[in-house]
Amino acid sequence: MCYNINMPSRNRKLKICAAALAVLMALLCACGKTESAENAVPESFSPKAAAAEDHAREDCDAYCSYALAGMTLREKVGQMFIIRPDQLVTSIPPASTHTSKGSKVKSMSSEMLEVLKDYPAGGFIIFDKNIESRTQIMNFTAQMREVSKYLPFVAIDEEGGKVTRLAGSTDKGIYVKTYRSMGAIGKTGDPANALEAGQTIGKYLKEYGFNLDFAPVADINTNPRNVIIGDRAFGSDPELAAKMVCAFIDGLHESSVLSSVKHFPGHGDTTADTHYGMVAVKKTWEQLKEAELIPFSASFGTTDFVMIAHINLPNATSDGRPASLSKELITDKLRGELGYTGLVTTDSLAMEAITDQYSQEESAVLAVEAGVDVLLMPFDYTTSFDSIVAAVESGRIPESRIDDSVLRILRAKAGVQ
Repeated sequence: MCYNINMPSRNRKLKICAAALAVLMALLCACGKTESAENAVPESFSPKAAAAEDHAREDCDAYCSYALAGMTLREKVGQMFIIRPDQLVTSIPPASTHTSKGSKVKSMSSEMLEVLKDYPAGGFIIFDKNIESRTQIMNFTAQMREVSKYLPFVAIDEEGGKVTRLAGSTDKGIYVKTYRSMGAIGKTGDPANALEAGQTIGKYLKEYGFNLDFAPVADINTNPRNVIIGDRAFGSDPELAAKMVCAFIDGLHESSVLSSVKHFPGHGDTTADTHYGMVAVKKTWEQLKEAELIPFSASFGTTDFVMIAHINLPNATSDGRPASLSKELITDKLRGELGYTGLVTTDSLAMEAITDQYSQEESAVLAVEAGVDVLLMPFDYTTSFDSIVAAVESGRIPESRIDDSVLRILRAKAGVQ
C-alpha cells in the first residue's frame, strides 16, 4: 500500500485500462493481423463500459492478450529489451559500449532501422551523449515511437540531483527545473516536496517524448561509506523514504510517465559500485525486511517497474547469484513472498558485476529464468536476443514464460500513449 498525500494517483489501474483501446488498436493495426475466432476482440468493449473498473481491467487484458497472439517469437523477445540506440549500430563493437559510454547517436539511421527488422526492441534508453539540443531530442524520441511496430518504452534516468540527463543541460538549450538532490528533499520531511519533484520531472519528460523514468531511488542511505547511492536516496529513515518514494511516483503518474523504483533489494548498505565488479550485501533477508525493503514494499501498489540490482546476497539467498539473476530472489521472494505483480527489470547488464562473471548468452537466459520481464542494456544486444530465442526453441525456456512478461509489458504500455 502506497502512502497518499495531497494529490495521490487515483485509480491508476482504471486509467491505464481505459486508455488501452486507442493504444492497442493502433498496435493491432500496425501488425496487420487478421482476427481469428479464437483471438477475436470482445464485442463488449466500449468507452462507456470502460468506466467500470472491473470491466475496464477485463477489456484491457483482452486487448493485450489479442495483441500478444499476433506476435512472432522474435517480436515477443524483443519486447523484453530496453537498449541504448547505439546498440543498433553494428560498426560499434560491444566492447566500446559499456553502460552509458556508447556512441553519440542522435537520430535513427537507415542501418539502425535494418537491425530493428530482425532485432525489434521493446524500448530505448537515452543518455546525455544522445542529446544535442531541445529540437534534436524531441525529434529523436518521436522517431523511436514511429519506427517501432509496437509502442516502445522511451526511457531515461532522470532522478533529480546528480543523476539527470535533461536537467542542467542549458548549454544544449534545455531549460528545466533542477534539484540539488533527493536527499535534500528528504531532509525537509515533507512528502509534498517529493510529489512536486515528481510532477515537475514527469511533466518535462512527457514534453520531451519520454514515457519511462528509471526513478525514484528507493534505497536508503544506511552506509556513510557508500560510493554509489549517497544523496540520491531520500535519506536513511526507511519510513520517511517510503513516503517520499510513493509521492515522487504519484507525481510522475500525473503526466502518464512510468516509474521504476531501484535498486532492489537495496544498494544503500554497500561500499562498492556494481558498475565495476561484484558487490555483496551481508544482511539476512529478515534484516533487509526491517529496513532496506520498506520503501520498495510501500511502492508495490503503484510503481510500474522494480529494478533489480546486481548485488550478491550471501546471507539472504542460497543460489550464489547476483540479485538480478536470482530466481530465489525475484520469483520466490519479490513476487511470491512480497506479492509484487508489476514489471521487473534488471539494472544494466553491461555492468562488470555481470560481465565479469557471466557470458552474454548465460546472463540473458538466467535473467529470464529468474523471472525478469525487461533486460536493460545487455553488453551485446543481438547476442543476448538470439540466446533467448534459442532457449525457447530448444525448450529450455517455455514460450509461456515469455508470454507472461510480454503481457505485463503490454499492460504497462497501454497507459502511456
